[in-house]
Amino acid sequence: MTLTSFGPANRIKRSAETHPLTWRLRDDGEAVWLDEYQAKNGYAAARKAFADMAQDDIVQTVKDAGLKGRGGAGFPTGVKWGLMPKDESINIRYLLCNADEMEPNTWKDRMLMEQLPHLLIEGMLISARALKTYRGYIFLRGEYTTAAKHLNRAVEEAKAAGLLDKNILGSGFDFELFVHTGAGRYICGEETALINSLEGRRANPRSKPPFPAAVGVWGKPTCVNNVETLCNVPAIIADGVDWYKSLAREGSEDMGTKLMGFSGKVKNPGLWELPFGVTGRELFEDYAGGMRDGFKLKCWQPGGAGTGFLLPEHLDAQMYAGGIAKVGTRMGTGLAMAVDDSVNMVSLLRNMEEFFSRESCGFCTPCRDGLPWSVKLLRAIENGEGQAGDIETLLGLVGFLGPGKTFCAHAPGAVEPLGSAIKYFRHEFEAGIAPTSAVVPPLARPIVVGA
Repeated sequence: MTLTSFGPANRIKRSAETHPLTWRLRDDGEAVWLDEYQAKNGYAAARKAFADMAQDDIVQTVKDAGLKGRGGAGFPTGVKWGLMPKDESINIRYLLCNADEMEPNTWKDRMLMEQLPHLLIEGMLISARALKTYRGYIFLRGEYTTAAKHLNRAVEEAKAAGLLDKNILGSGFDFELFVHTGAGRYICGEETALINSLEGRRANPRSKPPFPAAVGVWGKPTCVNNVETLCNVPAIIADGVDWYKSLAREGSEDMGTKLMGFSGKVKNPGLWELPFGVTGRELFEDYAGGMRDGFKLKCWQPGGAGTGFLLPEHLDAQMYAGGIAKVGTRMGTGLAMAVDDSVNMVSLLRNMEEFFSRESCGFCTPCRDGLPWSVKLLRAIENGEGQAGDIETLLGLVGFLGPGKTFCAHAPGAVEPLGSAIKYFRHEFEAGIAPTSAVVPPLARPIVVGA
């Protein structure tokens, strides 16, 4: 994994003024521990929040800055914080960090936790102060063993320095923080499934309402935020709303910077902190270096496996939620994947849908039965054994598993790339239909569970 920051001609130096998330990173990729972090102005924002700001002022500052969730949904963070109850008699509240980064082609949170663990802790400390939460959990993907080790060490360093646990910074405010490693389920990225798993239950999403802000962990008010989201909080508190908004490019409706990346057969796969509003072409050509010699860009996904495919002509779209929506898909996590011209889209989609089918919690029928059905049809088409009507059946499944048709957003995200692949590369799917197959009415082909 790399994190670089360079432009078309000259290397750009990361600074606190332009790269609030990454300017403290070491060139050797090693973790920044407490002494070095504090030497680089670490915990200054927390001291400001505790000494000079009322709790409601912290919430309002984050709201005014326009910070939105960085996990993929993009919900305004300050608005989410504002949903927490104002009743002072509720003295048990929780703050959860969603660090269950299971989205394929996404590794941004891993970099932050492994190399800047104290940035996340400071973000959670300020957030806990604002939300009046007395305990926090970092719900970490179980495979992130290095992140777990680094976070646990950083927590102990913060405790020893009086930055966690009792009477933090002499304020009388208490906040305990624990690192909890999950069992490895994609669905735990959904906040209520994460809550169920943290409680020791099966990781099924919960019915909403009530929302976690009212009834969360063990029935108490709970706020769940993504790693990158929380890591933005210290800079907003330290340097202010106007500065934070100024970081984004003109035309972007999203504020601040974003960790963006490119994987696939590009010359320089990596991860960069960039202002919202850069174009996909800048990200692809200036940072990722374009395709490797001998390969041609066929299509790309802008933000993880659960986002729709785009064509090379869509690279001029601005990288923010509204900019990507204009070309028909979602920003997602902001880590793009390049698909080269040697890849068969049917095989790629079969692989993706196998993953999403396996990771379904099985709670609702459309997702539990629909995703295995799509895999069965894609396998047949991949092997040249598809039947007439199979493509129409797949498109029918895309509709039946779309937004608002299932209990959570797992299935809609799973079928979005399938629908876009058929839209742009239908001929590759048609090539897998057996020429002598009989016409089967759409959605009439049976599925054998487990086949």
